[in-house]
Amino acid sequence: MSRRVLLQEGMRLLRPFRRLILLAAACGAAAGLATVALLATVNRALNQPEGLASGLFGAFLGLCAMTLVGRAVSDILTNRVGQRLVAQVRTALGRKILEAPIAALERYRSHRLLPVLTKDVDMISDIAFLLASLLIASAVTLGCFIYLAWLSLPMFLLLLVSLGLGSIIQYRARARAIRGFRAARDSEDTLHKAYRAISEGAKELRINRRRRAMVFGGQIEATIDRIRAINEGAIRNFVLANTVGSALLFLVIGLLLAWQLLFPAPDQAVLSGFVLVLLFVKGPMDQIIAAIPSLGRAQIAFGRIAELSAGFVTPEPGVTTDRPVPPDRQIDSLALRGLRYAYPASKGSTPFTLGPIDLTIRRGEIVFIVGDNGSGKTTLIKLLLGLYVPTEGEVLLDGRPVTDLDRDDYRQLFTTVFADYHLFEELAEDADGLAERAGPYLERLEIAHKVTVENGAFSTTDLSTGQRKRLALVQAYLERRPIVVFDEWAADQDPTFRRIFYTELLPELRSQGRTLIVISHDDRYFDIADRVVRLDAGRVQAEEVAVAKDPAP
Repeated sequence: MSRRVLLQEGMRLLRPFRRLILLAAACGAAAGLATVALLATVNRALNQPEGLASGLFGAFLGLCAMTLVGRAVSDILTNRVGQRLVAQVRTALGRKILEAPIAALERYRSHRLLPVLTKDVDMISDIAFLLASLLIASAVTLGCFIYLAWLSLPMFLLLLVSLGLGSIIQYRARARAIRGFRAARDSEDTLHKAYRAISEGAKELRINRRRRAMVFGGQIEATIDRIRAINEGAIRNFVLANTVGSALLFLVIGLLLAWQLLFPAPDQAVLSGFVLVLLFVKGPMDQIIAAIPSLGRAQIAFGRIAELSAGFVTPEPGVTTDRPVPPDRQIDSLALRGLRYAYPASKGSTPFTLGPIDLTIRRGEIVFIVGDNGSGKTTLIKLLLGLYVPTEGEVLLDGRPVTDLDRDDYRQLFTTVFADYHLFEELAEDADGLAERAGPYLERLEIAHKVTVENGAFSTTDLSTGQRKRLALVQAYLERRPIVVFDEWAADQDPTFRRIFYTELLPELRSQGRTLIVISHDDRYFDIADRVVRLDAGRVQAEEVAVAKDPAP
């Protein structure tokens, strides 16, 4: 991402806090100028017989108070801006992720998404605490330079030559370090992906020693060593550059002390003041230089945040976090007409295309969608649910096309248990009477001894895979939505619960007037369905009427 885009994004984020920033800058600058004036006062006191006379002593106390108060106020205001900025970034990213199209989220991948939301945002938070001290250090440094130029212009020019050489070294070191930090940050994504692999694949790694050693040595250990080496090299460049800069500053002080041998001796107060201020200003300068690595990392982090923000810059129409939930309703039919969906082309492979598909599902039907892996079943379900926007064709609800503006309202008709489902502890229904409604289902699915509903939430979701899916089924019962979609629900169940699901639970849901769409490979239960839709290579290969059933009430 270009520096111009980063600057524009930074200005946009900081715009709500411009008054606080200006006030913090003014207080920091006042503290810096008071510090410089305090140095001048001390220099005068050291070079006059009466020392801190009554007038100088009052000025000394006033300048001390101004320095301390200015620093404190600047710190408080800057930290307030930093914390509010971080809160704003976190809120904005959370909102953008919730409102982003599902296809865009799936392309971004969680191992790239999570480090931005955690490590990069935390880096912005950390740098916020440095801003106040950097602001004051910069003001002190600038004020000291102005005071040094006022004391002696020739000596100040000698100082500028020294600092110019040091700045060239610093610039080159910083450029190399920034490249290193960027490479290290890219490796952080790789490391996060490896950590996720050893967490989710712990069982497989435990029974395969060779793979375990390969993952640890080739991915985790190698990536960690690469990050360590890159960061060590980048910091080493900064340290060496700082050392050279300090050496040049001490060289200037040595030359000033030997000034009398080269030029007519200046006033003693000028020379002592120059050396005193140089020794003092080295502290603020070192503080600025020491913060450069953190600023470099913050620049990389901010770039990643801006990249993520730009990736989700186009929210899905009608998807907001504060939009009211539409009232409950029943449906008569759900139809697909000429529906087609093409995945984005990837390098070196032909993208999968689903359709065109024509399909009508009526209220109270049980429709099984079957087919081999890769035939397009999950893609079809995502189109039915309105999670994907069709490339061509349309979805009709009771004969009316579903548009971009009402697609999110359309989704509220569905309850879904995906194959890769996420089970939330909190239930999204009204808590009144929820425990009583959930109890019979928990008993029937034999998980009441482990789970209860308390204060509108499940007491735990720490269950086996099969039990968690049964709990997701309880959630589907409680939501009472007119269309229920199951994606391989029975795949993780034992034969008893598989039989109960197909022969008891599905007919029971159907008797409540619900429409059921089931992805299944259990051909022994296909006769439960009203229709079986077979997919092959993204097309409807066959649509079979299974067994005639009484119409739904």
